[in-house]
This record gives sequence, structure tokens and C-alpha cells, in this order.
Amino acid sequence: MASGSGDKKESELKLKLYSFWWSSCSFRVRIALNLKGLNYEYEAVDLLKGEQLSPEFTKLNPLGYVPVLVDGDLVLSDSFAILLYLEEKYPHHHPLLPQDLHKKAINFQAANIVSSSIQPFQNIATLKYIEDKFSPDEQLAFTKHHIEKGFVALERFLKDYAGRFATGDEVFLADLFLAPQIHIAIKTFKMDMTQFPILSRLNEAYNEIPAFQDAMPEKQPDAPLTSAS
Repeated sequence: MASGSGDKKESELKLKLYSFWWSSCSFRVRIALNLKGLNYEYEAVDLLKGEQLSPEFTKLNPLGYVPVLVDGDLVLSDSFAILLYLEEKYPHHHPLLPQDLHKKAINFQAANIVSSSIQPFQNIATLKYIEDKFSPDEQLAFTKHHIEKGFVALERFLKDYAGRFATGDEVFLADLFLAPQIHIAIKTFKMDMTQFPILSRLNEAYNEIPAFQDAMPEKQPDAPLTSAS
């Protein structure tokens, strides 16, 4: 595992994020940390080399998944839990949830469509299993099927709520889940987004926000030098 803390002063660092550059779950948390203006130390975990299965890492997360956030004595190893923790601890640093109960529930639902009905079907462990049991072609077809199914649901669900962003004109929790999912669907799985006009418009909006741009996989310290191309 390799560290990278950018130009942040070591004395200012408090939070440590164990992350993999291309992990959409890590991507979510990076966006939140950026939005809230929180300094953190980046600890790279190379999923392709199996570093997530090392004894060192599984002490932090027995499941062997990223991200993991360490805040003093507290260790959190689920992106949803991490985001809610950050929101509770730093509520006035760009709130991730609206005060309105209805809109808050909409954010939870949209986020959960991504986290439970799309992302698990594209993680490295799942894709490797499909490839080993069937074929690389089946792996891609399997993943694109679940992404498309989730995107169709999101288009229908968000049509009554989306403004500039997923649930209005402010960035909230739903956007933190949507942005990485859309980005990776396009970049990795070459999804045709013409059938998803709402998600495509949201993606354009996310690409204009510095907190989202700085969290992009290609900009992380463990990203391959060729990833920007």
C-alpha cells in the first residue's frame, strides 16, 4: 500500500482514507471530503494486486473492501456509513442531506439504487468470478445488464425531482453516488448514455464542480500514468 497526501501539511492531517483510484465507492467518499473541505491522508490500496486481502488491511476491514476511513480510534469500512458519519460530525461543512424529510428520503433511495442494485455487480470480486466461471464476454454483458437496469430505474425515479442536480439545485447525497457510477459506466463499460438524458445532464453538471473533478479516479496519486489518456 502506498500513501499520497498531495500538498496538504502533515500537521493538518487527521483523517486517513484507504482508497483505490478506480473504486466508485472510494470515489464517493473523496467527493464528500472535498465538498466538506476536510484534509485527509490518502492511503492507496491496490485491488488489482490483492492488497485488500492482506492481513494488514483485513484488520481494518475483514471483508477486504475499500474505502476505509480512519478517524483517530474509529475505523469505518463502508462508504454509506462513512458518508453518514462525516455528515453527522461535520454538518455545517456543505451538508450532504437536505433538511426536508421528503427530499432526504429521495436522496437515500437514489443512493441505494446505486449502492445495492448497480455497484455490487461491477466490483472486482464479482467480475473475476463471472470471468472465471464463464468468459470475459459474459462478464461485460452481465455488468452492462445491471447498469442499464439501474439507470432505467434512476431515469424514471429522478424525473420528478431532478434540477441542476439529482434532487434539485443543490448537491446532496444522491449526487455523490450517481457521479462515480455514471463516470465509470461511461469510461469502463462504454455505456451508451443517449437513452439516459437526465443522467447525462447530471454528469455534465458534476464535471463542472471542482470537488467532483478533484475526486476523479485519474487524479488520484495511485492512478496509472496512462489513465489520463
